[in-house]
Amino acid sequence: MTVSQSSVTVGIIANPSSGRDIRRLVSHASVFPTAEKANMVQRVLAALGALGVPRAVMMPDLTGICANVSRAQGRLHASPGLAWPELEVLAMPNEESVRDTLEAVARMVERAVSVIVVLGGDGTHRAVAAKCGTIPLATLSTGTNNVFPDLREATVTGLAAALVALGRVPPEVALRRNKLIRVISSGGRPEEIALVDVCASNLAHIGARALWQPETLTELVVAFAEPDAIGLSSIAGLLRPVSRDADHGLYLRLAPPRSAGVLATLAAPIGPGLVAEVGVAAIEELLPGRTIPLRTGIGTIAFDGERELEISAGEGLVATLAAEGPYTIDVPRTLSWAAANGALNTTGPTLPSGSALRRRMLTDAAVDPSTKEETR
Repeated sequence: MTVSQSSVTVGIIANPSSGRDIRRLVSHASVFPTAEKANMVQRVLAALGALGVPRAVMMPDLTGICANVSRAQGRLHASPGLAWPELEVLAMPNEESVRDTLEAVARMVERAVSVIVVLGGDGTHRAVAAKCGTIPLATLSTGTNNVFPDLREATVTGLAAALVALGRVPPEVALRRNKLIRVISSGGRPEEIALVDVCASNLAHIGARALWQPETLTELVVAFAEPDAIGLSSIAGLLRPVSRDADHGLYLRLAPPRSAGVLATLAAPIGPGLVAEVGVAAIEELLPGRTIPLRTGIGTIAFDGERELEISAGEGLVATLAAEGPYTIDVPRTLSWAAANGALNTTGPTLPSGSALRRRMLTDAAVDPSTKEETR
């Protein structure tokens, strides 16, 4: 059911640091500059405005994304056919860390935004998912591995976000409920989550966070694993693919390539431009609710490709797959439904769908528009 348009607000999180980590030095990963992120935000705003979304709120930054967007907003009077939502940049402290994302999402939840558009990689989406509750996410890739978010034109994603925010497409059509992995420590640490994978490493320190040395990897838990993915989940995806919609994940015990007892040695793209041999010693399905103790002793744990935890001696960690992850907008399905049901028709009543639409078109084609009589 269409919601009251005046009450609709869309949140925008554009991580200024995504796509800039050390993997640009070790694996030739793409760079998403500030100007391109600002351009993507502008394309999202143009799509939101075209469908009548009245308001948007955005996370502030110190790199120039918001500044570029604000300058573009000031030039809108020169393009009378282009309308943006009323845009507000959140007034909040800026630390240039993940805490900025967490705080911005918390404020968007307080304002009951209808959708949050996220520009970032797996780590950014993980941070947003930790705070967004049931607010659906429109995902855009601007990170390194980009397994969880969509690599899609921002204008199209903006249209889908607007359709969902305005209630023009039913949520049961537009939204996908994602899985996630929960990791709990016996040492009393706060629970951590991952949207794609959790990987244990025998590296003792977090350091530069990224993982690009396959010989250090010891265990891998994946919520889903696609054979065409980039990053650590590709190890599982090339051995036993698991779709996002499957009701299970996987646990893998890793080992040196070609060593005794290894089930398979894979050439896996664990990073952009980085194809490495990885040995898999064991693999098993992980159903929702089942806990897997992680065996790694002293080392580090990476969530969605980034090392976040240093494991101390004697600390126990367990991983659990959960089916109650964040909602995301299925852009192709949303726009397909919108096309079939006239949800993007801005010049008249909703069009009939399917065979009814075809019959109407055939009838109209057989009638002379000036006389309304059948042509012979």
